[in-house]
Amino acid sequence: MILVVGLGNIGVEYENTRHNVGFMLVDLVLKQGNFIDLTNSKFKGELFKMNSSLLLLKPSTYMNHSGFSVKAVKDFYKCEKIIVIHDDIDINLGSLRFKKGGSSGGHNGLKSIDSLCGSDYIRIRIGVGKGENVISHVLGKFKADEEVILTKVLQHSKEALLELIKNDDLSAVSSKYSLKA
Repeated sequence: MILVVGLGNIGVEYENTRHNVGFMLVDLVLKQGNFIDLTNSKFKGELFKMNSSLLLLKPSTYMNHSGFSVKAVKDFYKCEKIIVIHDDIDINLGSLRFKKGGSSGGHNGLKSIDSLCGSDYIRIRIGVGKGENVISHVLGKFKADEEVILTKVLQHSKEALLELIKNDDLSAVSSKYSLKA
């Protein structure tokens, strides 16, 4: 079983914020249809299943406690592969990077997952750039000109994610889909 986790914060006030790019990418994949809604309070998030081997999760624990949701799903479904999609302030908007394992880089959602599940999972890092105040930047909404860039990056990220689901060669996927802005 493969678990794809899109990180973000629940609530209208967080919709379309930089911190929610993980949710945005999961929503884009869900538009393809053919998913069964498995949302249940024990999973602490919105959970969807496609065929017998793919789960998509949007934790409802808020970013800083994402690990509780990931652990609940991972343990229940015995997931062998986890892919986490998140915002990254250390890369520019329009950039896309891939990584397996390593540190959280200060990202509280990753810290939570690492503490409860370990850090040996694939990361799709969507660049959002760095503002003067990190918290207000990541919790801020995209500007109109940024949304144009974001739409392209999310579509490209979706293609990369679908290939990562089929292909275990992270290096090949990274070479093909990484973007630098």
